[in-house]
Amino acid sequence: MSIAAYAPREATRAIFRHAFPRRRARLILTRSATELESIFKRELIDAVVLDAGHAGDDTWRAAALAREFPSAPFFGFAPCRGADAPAIARCAACGFADVLAESVDDGVVRELVFHESFTARFSRAMAAPPPSLGLDAPLQVDTWHAVVAHAGRTVRTDALARALGLTREHLSRRFASGGAPNLKRVVDLVRLIAAAELAKNPGYDVSDVAAVLEFASPSHLATTTQRVAGAKPASLARLRAVDLIRRFADGRGRSRS
Repeated sequence: MSIAAYAPREATRAIFRHAFPRRRARLILTRSATELESIFKRELIDAVVLDAGHAGDDTWRAAALAREFPSAPFFGFAPCRGADAPAIARCAACGFADVLAESVDDGVVRELVFHESFTARFSRAMAAPPPSLGLDAPLQVDTWHAVVAHAGRTVRTDALARALGLTREHLSRRFASGGAPNLKRVVDLVRLIAAAELAKNPGYDVSDVAAVLEFASPSHLATTTQRVAGAKPASLARLRAVDLIRRFADGRGRSRS
């Protein structure tokens, strides 16, 4: 999970480092709106925490990115005194998920942010395999959960097999039993669903989506979109998860293992 932080103040940076230790998340600290925006073009950002205490013009340029990248919830962080009311109101106007109270919420920042992160919301929304895919066996369900936990990021079938205590060949064979889709195709489907969600962000174009989800190139994303959904990548912004699943279930679930 990757958390971006806009934190010009060193004291706030220290709080964020404590809230998001390396063993729990990748914390990316930034000091300017330009730096924060550039992070969105390089990797999938799960959430943003923004120091709204002692805010200046650059703070609000950073806050405005919440409208450009709504897939990543933005959280303000401020002392929440009476004098902070205008800053809190401005965060709300920018579409922030919440404003956390400095000192009061320090100990629960991680839990609050993680719960609303892109990865957590994606995993909750995709928790149950769609009935049309026919993934009913316990191993198929466990594998589905392991795939969606990556929220569209690259995941190799051998890594999934190790996590489930099987060889890659054994997992691929058992997963596709009973006429179910091939594992590689299901991985592609989940990645494409994530791509469609990101494509709805005003701040992303197709090339950006391909980059942050670690496709080899925009052409690779285009090939995957055609193979899995019979569509062009430009259409991802208007396609819903149910649309992609329906297209996939219509005879596009088999490939070489």
